Amino acid sequence: MTARTTIEGRAAALPIANLDTDQIMPKQFLRGIDKAGLAGGLLRDLRFDAAGRPRDGFVLNRPAFAGVNVLLAGPNYGCGSSREHAVWGMRQFGFEAVIAASFGEIFYSNAVNNRLLPAMVSPPHAQALLAEASGRDDPLPLHIDLQTLSITSPSLTAPFVLSARHQQMLIDGLDLLGATLRRQHEINAFAARHAAAQPWLKDVAARCAG
Repeated sequence: MTARTTIEGRAAALPIANLDTDQIMPKQFLRGIDKAGLAGGLLRDLRFDAAGRPRDGFVLNRPAFAGVNVLLAGPNYGCGSSREHAVWGMRQFGFEAVIAASFGEIFYSNAVNNRLLPAMVSPPHAQALLAEASGRDDPLPLHIDLQTLSITSPSLTAPFVLSARHQQMLIDGLDLLGATLRRQHEINAFAARHAAAQPWLKDVAARCAG
């Protein structure tokens, strides 16, 4: 993973409230033993009809929107189940950010841990961005600054909310494991202090297992 401070976005609008993870990644795409092929399952029932034909009116099927990397979504995006496949599918499809007024809590955490920016903006800013994008025949250009936590479109600049820890993870290109390992020296020092103060607890699990 590489560090970055900005995302140059081409955004598509999907103004559907409460779009849950079952719709983002339907259950039939959860059967694999790895992450491969999930881009094809992303928003499957919205993108394709029952016969597997692309729906002409759906924004991500329009030729002008090929290669979009930002989704402007309705409120409570990613609610429902905890399936991380929803985030994996979005990343495989090419999305780098989702902008919405609110997110499902587990989806939000999964997104940050997979370098998908969940940019939470105020409801008025979310509506303004959706309206601006919906009035176009091509993707809405956006500049997302991870340092200033701001989104700039042709007509407005909107701040978004992100904790300092998540902000640093996204800038540095780290998942939770990488962020933890960065503090390995602090973890080792704590373990040494703990063992010195309470030596009878050192490696107690290993000793009991033996």
